[in-house]
Amino acid sequence: MDETQVRILLAEEWTLVREGLARVLESDPRNRVIAHCGEGLAAAKLIETLEPDVAVLDLGLPDLFALEIVRRATEAGSHTRFAILSTRKDRKAVVEALRSGVSAFVLKSSSGSHLLEALKQILEGGIYVSPQVEINKVFAPDQKQASEDPLESLSAREYQVFSLLIDGVRAKEIAARLELSPKTVDTYRASLMRKLDIHDLPGLVRFAIQRDLTAAR
Repeated sequence: MDETQVRILLAEEWTLVREGLARVLESDPRNRVIAHCGEGLAAAKLIETLEPDVAVLDLGLPDLFALEIVRRATEAGSHTRFAILSTRKDRKAVVEALRSGVSAFVLKSSSGSHLLEALKQILEGGIYVSPQVEINKVFAPDQKQASEDPLESLSAREYQVFSLLIDGVRAKEIAARLELSPKTVDTYRASLMRKLDIHDLPGLVRFAIQRDLTAAR
């Protein structure tokens, strides 16, 4: 990467949080936030038109799921690199983000220095995961423990539907965010509940709370 300014797109739902993140990013004079927004569809459009060097995306963006934005950009041949901001730190969330093409997974509980370090790492071609995440469990999990974890049996799509369901997102909105039909979302929901041996939404939420998987927003 040369010494020219790094052009950054920032997408975070909450305005105050977004403005604070922009200040953190631009505390390094090499960084410039060229645009920011609070919705997924807007972020996808801005990535397409502005082609930023880096897009920093809240995992829980409304309108369009953050990993769908990554998928769209990757399929379009975009050279933008992606950093995800998340409240969720379970292994499955991190792994699915990295598999989708994300280069950095930064917890919202991290400090500003961690976000700047993530940016530095991915611009050098590396991968960054917040130090609060037990990295050995992400890249070299205990096979017995992983095989016994019912979440590991979920496909990428099933896990996306699961994540949105436990955050209280209705099926119709899940379909919109994931660019799926409502019928397909219902199929994924039935499949993931069967795999987890949970038979209703309250049970799913209890399961998520017990495992500290709900997004504290």
